[in-house]
Amino acid sequence: MVPSATPNGSGRPGLLAALKRELFASRGDTVLSLALIALIGSALFALLRWALGSANWAVIQLNSTLFAVGRYPQPQQWRLWLLLALLCAASGLSWGLLRSQPRPDRRGNPWPNSDRWACGLIAGLALWTPWALQLSPAIAGRWAALAGLLLALRWLTGRWAQRLGPELGSRALRGLALLWPGLYLLGMVLISGGFGLTRVSSAEWGGLLLTLLEASFAILLCFPLGVLLALGRRSSLPLLRWGSVLYIEFIRGAPLITLLFLGQNILGFLLPGGLAPERVWRAAWVLTFFAAAYLAEAVRAGLSAVPAGQLEAARSLGLGPLQALQHVVLPQALRVALPVMVSQFISLLQDTTLLSLIGLLELLGTARAVMANPAFLGHYGEVYLTLAVLFWGCCTALGLGSRALEHRLDPRHSSSG
Repeated sequence: MVPSATPNGSGRPGLLAALKRELFASRGDTVLSLALIALIGSALFALLRWALGSANWAVIQLNSTLFAVGRYPQPQQWRLWLLLALLCAASGLSWGLLRSQPRPDRRGNPWPNSDRWACGLIAGLALWTPWALQLSPAIAGRWAALAGLLLALRWLTGRWAQRLGPELGSRALRGLALLWPGLYLLGMVLISGGFGLTRVSSAEWGGLLLTLLEASFAILLCFPLGVLLALGRRSSLPLLRWGSVLYIEFIRGAPLITLLFLGQNILGFLLPGGLAPERVWRAAWVLTFFAAAYLAEAVRAGLSAVPAGQLEAARSLGLGPLQALQHVVLPQALRVALPVMVSQFISLLQDTTLLSLIGLLELLGTARAVMANPAFLGHYGEVYLTLAVLFWGCCTALGLGSRALEHRLDPRHSSSG
């Protein structure tokens, strides 16, 4: 059957035809769609009218530094700006190298529409944020410089990698994979001090800085621990198998807030004096062990989804047990479990709000401290809306990164076909 012509001449349904098919296919669909559109539109209109009219955003403008970095000493905040510059540079390099790789689904376009929208959004935020928060010209200039560095390196790296060719570009990507762990360790040194830098106590960390530190630490360490627990649960060694089962079931059966209180109060009694980590790191390790138990179940489900014939075929080709697991079984299992793992990472990021209950001033704890100030009593809506936008932005970034990784690991798109 010959496909019917479409208004846009591309062989695909036009926007109006797609909307009609999805939202107005029948009379009942039309009524329901119009009712939902009216409800959502009225809610958005009311929210915008409040945000742009009666809301008092001075509580955010006057406490923007507190929300961002907590009580981090002002003379040492240059370290955080340096770390942001390094992160923007690494992000621009990674972005450009990834987009330069040949992909059959991209049709040779190194600048897809999604990248153009992303660049416009970054540039818009760099211009809007200093104006909205009424930042000083010096800080506004730093924001603009960071955005310019990110976008410039994205463009330059993409052009440079295309000239190198796909083989050298792939080598550069493998080398770049070593850059991010090193940058993370360097960031920890910059934040906490060391190697000649003045030490900044973790008690002075707070706000978005502490939230991202706790979440990133737990995400990075819970992944290998969760994989080992999943393999241990499937092991033929009884001690290893039952030990993994007991750990996973105990952690999954206990509320996170209970484990956080245990970690804060019990470690001081169990460990000798001076060996107990600081409160921030106790909470980070509790989050790590908690997330690893849930991640282990996601990886175990992925391992169960891999046909047994895959392992047998790998063994018949002469691969040892560890080689077959590393090169054949685990890559397929992790690709299957990736959506669930990223959902767990997003939940972990949201669970950092519980740290305020044990006295750590992460984003929610900082918000409570600000709202307790008599000068800002009653401004709860502005504060909680700001927190919701910040968490939504971080979780959306994780979700979009997960979708891009799934798309890249999909055999139908990664083949050179």
